[in-house]
Amino acid sequence: MKTQIELAREGIVTPQIGAVARDENVPADYVRRMVAEGKIVIPWNHNRKPKAVGIGKGLRTKVNASIGTSSDIVDYDAEISKARAAEKAGADTLMELSVGGDLDRVRREVIASVDLPVGNVPLYQAFCEAARKYGDPNKLEEEMLFDIIEQQCADGMAFMAVHCGINLYTIERLRKQGYRYGGLVSKGGVSMVAWMMANKRENPLYEKFDRVVSILKKYDTVLSLGNGLRAGAIHDSHDRAMVQELLINCELAELGQEMGCQMLVEGPGHMPLDEIETNIRLQKRMSNDAPYYMLGPISTDVVPGYDHISAAIGSAQSSRYGADLICYITPAEHLALPNEQDVIDGVKAAKVAAYIGDMNKYPGRGRERDKKMSKCRRDLDWNKQFELALFPEDAKAIRASRTPEDEQTCTMCGDFCASRGAGQLFKADLKGDKI
Repeated sequence: MKTQIELAREGIVTPQIGAVARDENVPADYVRRMVAEGKIVIPWNHNRKPKAVGIGKGLRTKVNASIGTSSDIVDYDAEISKARAAEKAGADTLMELSVGGDLDRVRREVIASVDLPVGNVPLYQAFCEAARKYGDPNKLEEEMLFDIIEQQCADGMAFMAVHCGINLYTIERLRKQGYRYGGLVSKGGVSMVAWMMANKRENPLYEKFDRVVSILKKYDTVLSLGNGLRAGAIHDSHDRAMVQELLINCELAELGQEMGCQMLVEGPGHMPLDEIETNIRLQKRMSNDAPYYMLGPISTDVVPGYDHISAAIGSAQSSRYGADLICYITPAEHLALPNEQDVIDGVKAAKVAAYIGDMNKYPGRGRERDKKMSKCRRDLDWNKQFELALFPEDAKAIRASRTPEDEQTCTMCGDFCASRGAGQLFKADLKGDKI
């Protein structure tokens, strides 16, 4: 079966393209053209058919939530609960990143529990299986790696982060710059680097990129070019190794599109605010506007327990300057495996960031909701305020927990309600769309 990008190039508006156009309130032919040009992707899989979600140029910034077991905590029911909680909280996509327990089981159960497009990182299972089979992950066989990629696609993966951009030249850059302040922080990236160094061989995912593409293309799974050498500290942002991997990934994105596969490019990581615009402009220029998936970015290294806020600040900037998909960060980042509440908090912080970014990325169409909210607050129309709120149930719960004497006001001001007082003074002066 043909992929979304191949069908779009033939002028066909697929059901998925049509669904994205309706969801985004944009013309279907616009989505088709952008898919054909590789500037929009729709994570999909012929074997599963998830909810159609568009990621890319001219669309709302999307939010990904990541879940999965660790070697210390394996609770299948908890991962299912987290997956469902992420979907309910508003995540647009989900990544299943387990490294502990029965990896086939948890992947398949998570996929079955949500309607969202689900992605993963195949290197995790590949190195776990090699460690279990041989007692040494560096004994991973190339054929085992490609077999696992195939099996995971067959299970229904809508997108897959594959670390194709790490090669021997990139590792040399890392060494010649004196390593890093924050080290390497990608599990898949470190595992692949260790394999390459132990075996003194090139990365097979880079060396046989056409084989990777051919597998994902068969299922119409989006190939997300993994960011294995991303900066794990703001002082490592845009070092030579990070930039080299980004350059390679942008080049591979173009090659993959030419082969008829939908392509995403992944970005960092940890990054100070003053570098975010440059990073996104660089990626967009080098990849011909391929959709950009930002992991965060976390904008300071000193707030463990509140990294979801640090990341939301970076994500809002990223969305503003053109990032298309952002990966949430939870309060547990750098500290522990996230629980269900961490997942909910992470998704909501990222949703706020994406919304704020889109307000500035699309000012002509992205601020009408805020105008309506302002008028409802001025007029003390609480029901309409809740309808317009990004998280209405949370807003209702807070108000209900501290009920005012006068139902028109809130307990912040009570009898001294500024909106009520000013409204009485200037009601007759309202005109135009301020009414």
